[in-house]
Formats: sequence, C-alpha cells, structure tokens
Amino acid sequence: MSSSTLFTNAVIIPVSGAQPRWFRGWLSVDADGRIDGIGEGTAPEATVAASSRVVDLDGAFLAPGFISAHSHIYTGGMRGVEHSSPLYKWVTQNSAMLANADPETMYWLSRAGGLDHLASGITSVYNFTQSRVICRFDYETSTLKAVKVHEPDFVTRQIDGVADAGIRFVTSVRVDDEQLPETDAFDAFGVAMTHLDEIDPALNLGGSVYGAVQWASAAVTAEREKALMEKWGITNQAHFVETAEQIDIQQSKFDWYDNAGVLGRDFAFGHFVHPTERMVERVVESGSSVVWQAMSNGRLGSGIADIVTLLGRDVTVGMGVDDQSCTDTSDPFENMRTGLFTQRAVHSDASIMAVDDVLHLHTLGSARSMGVGDKVGSLEVGKFADLLVVDPRDPATGPVWDPVATYVLACGLRHLRRVYVGGEVVYDSSASSPSGADAAEVNRLADEGMVRSAAAGGFTPAL
Repeated sequence: MSSSTLFTNAVIIPVSGAQPRWFRGWLSVDADGRIDGIGEGTAPEATVAASSRVVDLDGAFLAPGFISAHSHIYTGGMRGVEHSSPLYKWVTQNSAMLANADPETMYWLSRAGGLDHLASGITSVYNFTQSRVICRFDYETSTLKAVKVHEPDFVTRQIDGVADAGIRFVTSVRVDDEQLPETDAFDAFGVAMTHLDEIDPALNLGGSVYGAVQWASAAVTAEREKALMEKWGITNQAHFVETAEQIDIQQSKFDWYDNAGVLGRDFAFGHFVHPTERMVERVVESGSSVVWQAMSNGRLGSGIADIVTLLGRDVTVGMGVDDQSCTDTSDPFENMRTGLFTQRAVHSDASIMAVDDVLHLHTLGSARSMGVGDKVGSLEVGKFADLLVVDPRDPATGPVWDPVATYVLACGLRHLRRVYVGGEVVYDSSASSPSGADAAEVNRLADEGMVRSAAAGGFTPAL
C-alpha cells in the first residue's frame, strides 16, 4: 500500500539489533499505520511521490516508542503516598485510598494514566488492572485479605479508559480465587477477557493473567492461573520476590508455579529481585522472561535485581515504569539511567551494561517479554509506526559524539518533541495542549474521583 507519511532528514535509532546502531536517513509509514520503508540517506523518488505527507525532522532523533512491560496505569492520583515505606505498607495505603472508588473513577484514572504514559514517550504498555476485589496485605499469613468487592465493570471500565487514551496495551487481570468463590472469580475474569473483543484490535495487544501466587495460601492458585492461560490463550506476569520482606515465604512459593507447569515462553516474573540460584536456573531452562522496575525497586527499598547475570544467561528481560505512585513519574529515560547506573555501581564495572543494552530492554526487550515483539519495540518494516521524535539540541546537550549514548545518557522528557502511534501524533510538545485537547478535562475528572474515593477512607490531600 502507498505510504501516507514520510519522515526525512532524521537520525534514526532503530533498536533492531542490526547494524548500524544509528544512521541518517528516512522512514515511511503506510496508510495502516505500519512502517513500510526505512533506509539511509535520501528516500527513493518513488517513496517520496507516494507519500501524502512529508515530515522533515531536520536532524532530530527518530526512535521507537518506549514499552513499559509492567505498569499499574491507574495510580497517578496517589503520587507521594507512603514516600518512605516498603512495598507492603505502601500498597496497603493505596488499597485503602481506592476501596471506595467507583467504575467511572477507575475509567478516568486509567485514561489519565494512559495519556501520562504517552506524554512520556511510552506507546505500548503491559497494564495490571486494579482488581475488582480491593485487598490489604496480611503480614501474619502473607496473603491478601478482601476489603471490598466491586462488580466486574470496575475492571472493564479501566480497559475502556486505557483504550480511549490511545495507547497500545496488554490487559492483565487478577483471578482473586481465594477472595471469591472459584466460579465467581473465573466468571469475572472471563467478563474482562471477553470485553477485549470490543476494543480496537490495533490497540488491544491481548489479555494476560495478573499472577498472584506470591500472596496465595495454597498451590492451587498456580493451577487455576495455568487453566486460565490455556482457556483464553493468554500470557501471565507475576509479581515475585520483589521485596526482602518475608523473603523466605515468597521464595517457598516458587515451586507452586513450577509444578503447575506455568513457567515458559508465555510467562514472566515481574521484579525478580531476590531469587535463589535454583529459581534463576529454572527461568533459564524454561525460557521464562523477567521484567525489571529499576526506579520503583529503589523508591520502595526493595533491592537491586541482578539483571546483568540474567542477560548473561540469555534471559529475555523487559523494563517497566511500574506504578505512577511509586516511581513517581512515568519517565523511561530516568528509568533506563537508574537501572544502568545501579547495575554498574553494584558490579563496580562501568562496562557491565552498555547504553545500547538498556535501550533495548525498554523497547524491544520489553515487547518480547510481553509476547508482542513482532508488532512493536523497534523500527522495522511491518511493525506499527510507534515513533518518538527527540531533539538533543533543545535544550542543548553539546556535540553528539555517539547518538545512542546521547539519547540514553543525556536526553530526557524535555527533549521529547512528538510521539506517534501508528504514524499519527498523540503528543506534541509545541501544542497548547500537548497531550490532546481533552487532557486537562481527563485529569480533572481523574483527580476529583481520586479525592472522593480517598476521602471516604479518611485521606485528604494537602493541596
């Protein structure tokens, strides 16, 4: 099909794994929003003639949209909460503040989170929905205890909100098999998966199980998750050994997943900060993935995952910006640098991880960990044209000796000029309303709903 948009005069960072790492060139997008041409130098005359729109980037960087392989996209209304607390105390307050939210509040919070991710250069996301069962963490039993149960539309409206933001997404839903009768839990899960059929297929990257064995009391939860993976043909990402709190209990549940046959190409461990050597061995043997949240692991004092060792053993690793309430910003540039620098510091070796490596993790590595590496994550013909225009000259970063190094080490959100999803602009820093005309109204409605829900739990914002 004829291309509809041609980007010219760009410094292209393809993140495809092929050489060169960067080049001056062009990229064309067809009418379906997919990349249909890319090359060095000047575009062929036939490509220019077939393009209905030509965008001259005047030497700016053109790179793939970032992928967050682990986000809780509804959490932007709780930034700064429990700012000096570990994981379980922090998540308990989050739950208390959201217990009285209604489905429409969850819609607006999710839509606002999607817009926030897009404005940060994240064009695809693995999104853990807030379960319809609001729980608190029980330290005595190391399990989740139900606080309030909502109807299934508490989850489906979150799906609608993310879709209406215009970001691509995988939808992750918790089973809640210990908080609800098994039939009710499975039926509600099915409602969410069926609802995905109503979403634009270009944005819907699939469903997934929100793995919850870390907080389960019995191995049957792993078996139930496996059954749902098979029934719906979906993946699973489980929070696991994230924090040093009660680490022996967490580690002891690993075999529940292994014995249930869950490990494999369709399974990822989120965080994986404190695994045993045997756990690492089984991840390697099974081909499971790991998703790394460098900023939230630091903010919550959870620890530093040994990503270098995992990569050295050919484990597929992705990166996520996690909760907006525990990072507390959806900034993949900052997340890359936090991860890169902590890995180098822990190993006392500046060469232990390259800039190309960490950029790959937050793009193509993330896409592969989510099972969508054939659709997004790099600039290659046939993939969705999810693109970032980043200008290192404004504000100035000085002479560019190595474009990939400058992009990873010196650029940030202040250099982000435009974000494209499927070749269409979804964020423009020069516009009066950069994230779209409705962004201010979306954020207002999200904030009002968040304040109402928190107030019912006894929480009042300072400002």
